[in-house]
Amino acid sequence: MLPAIHGLNWFLSVAYLLVLAVYAAAFFGKNDSIQNYKRIFLFVTIVLHLFYLLARTIEFNHPPITNKYEIFTVLAFSLAFCYFVIELLTDVRQTGAFIIIFALVFQLVSTVYIDDLVEVKEVLRNRLLGLHVVSALLGYSGIVLSGVYGLLFLSLYKNIKLSKFGLIFERLPSLETLEKLSFFSVVIGFALLTVSITIGIIWLPEAFPDFSYFDPKLITTGIVWLIYGIGILLKLLFNWYGKKIIMFSLAGFGISILSLFLLRVLASSFHEFY
Repeated sequence: MLPAIHGLNWFLSVAYLLVLAVYAAAFFGKNDSIQNYKRIFLFVTIVLHLFYLLARTIEFNHPPITNKYEIFTVLAFSLAFCYFVIELLTDVRQTGAFIIIFALVFQLVSTVYIDDLVEVKEVLRNRLLGLHVVSALLGYSGIVLSGVYGLLFLSLYKNIKLSKFGLIFERLPSLETLEKLSFFSVVIGFALLTVSITIGIIWLPEAFPDFSYFDPKLITTGIVWLIYGIGILLKLLFNWYGKKIIMFSLAGFGISILSLFLLRVLASSFHEFY
């Protein structure tokens, strides 16, 4: 199975490049016939990626979470999967190129640098830990999508105010639709982060003797979860809409990215396995 895994690893980068090319051609070009094939290409790539992740898990007897390059391929899958779900829910297909490019970058880096880790710490072989990490990555992928849609909203908003009715105005969905996409992404991210946090609260104290609820990563994840929970309540209970809710979402996105960066550089955590 090992040669097949290595071959699929390289093929995934090619597949994401093809998906990006198809979505970009549909956005920037004038050929509408390609619109019908975009979702098929993305679906096939996601299925192949899921098979690759499962095959690595079986072959090396651990979930693909043992180093940053395994995390990168899971993150690429998470971004593509979350976007696919949102596209299915909304049937809005014009924004795929702005999302798939991130999945391509993460997968390409993983493809080039990933190796075959057989000897890993025993805790990393636990499937529940794998579910905890994967659900967290899916949650943060939803947040990333929300940030991208927020930036697209602001770009279109600025063009409309300046009366620039060019390609961006013609091809992007309406402001209302972009707000809807951003909110859907937040809800998906919030739900999956809730799953990850719940698993962590229940299982991690048993798995790690030095576990602490004051662990920096747990605190920052909890803060991010709280921010987006508040944002969802503001939208549902107080009918926040338009630029106001987009700016709140982008603020949460900025805090998420900054906290992850600072944790990586400054803080130590029991989450550091390698």
